[in-house]
Amino acid sequence: MDWIESGGGPLLLAPASQLAHWRGVEDDDGPVETWGDYGRACAVEGYLGLIKVGALDGLVLGDEPARTTYLPDERLLLRWSAADSEGELVAAAKRAVTTALWEEHLVWDVDGPVVLIDSAWPGSALEPGNHLVIELPPARYDVRAAYVEEERNFMILVQLNPAAA
Repeated sequence: MDWIESGGGPLLLAPASQLAHWRGVEDDDGPVETWGDYGRACAVEGYLGLIKVGALDGLVLGDEPARTTYLPDERLLLRWSAADSEGELVAAAKRAVTTALWEEHLVWDVDGPVVLIDSAWPGSALEPGNHLVIELPPARYDVRAAYVEEERNFMILVQLNPAAA
């Protein structure tokens, strides 16, 4: 599986159509809140938040800089907090989707594919291994997040469900 890691800050799901507008860290003098787009992403509290990326919103994955992958069949972002193996963590995440206590919710409009990156990187600096393209149909999504502990697998789950019309 492809996993995206952060250097210490939040991850960002940016609309591919707007990715070039994301500047990442522009100036790292002063408090982190002043570090350009990255500082705006760091200001998001909790597991989820929306932030302008060009003309649209991107989805900030906050709380902790956990390694993250996407499970397309479950429309699930899996954020690795602790586990003995990738296989055990993925299996636990698939089981937890139906039993998780979803703590945070928001609505996100998507115009097509999105790109998962470390929010410190500029959108124009994509390289192999530092981003993950997620093919989403244009739609409004109900996004929900939960922290789950199952045996030795600790994770943050973020599910993207098409909103009811």
